[in-house]
Amino acid sequence: MADQPQPVQNPLIPAPGVPVIRNVNWGGLRALYIKEVRRFFKVQLQTIWAPSVTNLLYLAVFTVAVGARSPVHVGGAQVPFADFVAPGLIVMGMLTNAFANSSFSLLVGKIQGTIVDYLMPPLSTSELLAALVGGAVTRAFMVGAAIWAAMMLWPGVHVIPAHPLAVLWFGFLGALFLSLIGVLTSIWAEKFDHSAAVTNFVVGPLTLLSGTFYSVDKLAPAFQLVSHLNPFFYIISGFRYGFIGHSDSPLWVGSAVVLLLDVVLGLVCYALLRKGWKIKS
Repeated sequence: MADQPQPVQNPLIPAPGVPVIRNVNWGGLRALYIKEVRRFFKVQLQTIWAPSVTNLLYLAVFTVAVGARSPVHVGGAQVPFADFVAPGLIVMGMLTNAFANSSFSLLVGKIQGTIVDYLMPPLSTSELLAALVGGAVTRAFMVGAAIWAAMMLWPGVHVIPAHPLAVLWFGFLGALFLSLIGVLTSIWAEKFDHSAAVTNFVVGPLTLLSGTFYSVDKLAPAFQLVSHLNPFFYIISGFRYGFIGHSDSPLWVGSAVVLLLDVVLGLVCYALLRKGWKIKS
């Protein structure tokens, strides 16, 4: 019996059992990242430009209405109050918006029943986490740029960075930190009240009590210790250093603390997403 001719394999179609996607699914990762960016960019008046107005009002209240124009002592130097508080307001807007973005994605999917849109695509756990965090960090830097541009127009405030790399580094560490907390919140939360509770009782107080509007050197020793246990303090202190060239704490300490927390939170989020806790069940 003559040998049967073997079918010719189409080079564009992989053989059975051969994976189509190897290593990283860059196409899927890019698609989910763009989806996360487009989601907040469609309402940019609320998600990007409104925070700049809010933080300008904070600046006006503390520099004009309250009359807090005396210089602030930071790292052995005297800094005008407006120049001291402006960088803190910029990074505070970045942190809160990074949390708001990442804490919304999975939570709204669970509430509306569209969580399957995140689970069905051929994305690994790390790719899903990277897209969610990447969208939140992008929003944080857009908000920071909008607030910075608005404060450039405010009279009597100098927000020209003295050390741009410090601004970018601590801005990235802080945005990543709050993005991961937001992802962790969206995994745990079952309704919007849970996410709002984290915002009102954790993120808000820790941000306001981190030295944004005052120097921790003026606090009593006990309260200074409490401030140094607050990771937001290191983010704001390092970010402020990038603008005024002075810091309340050593930069390497703050960088190491926040980076370590980012790694730990990233591993926790990865483990919970991989297990599917409160997502697949």
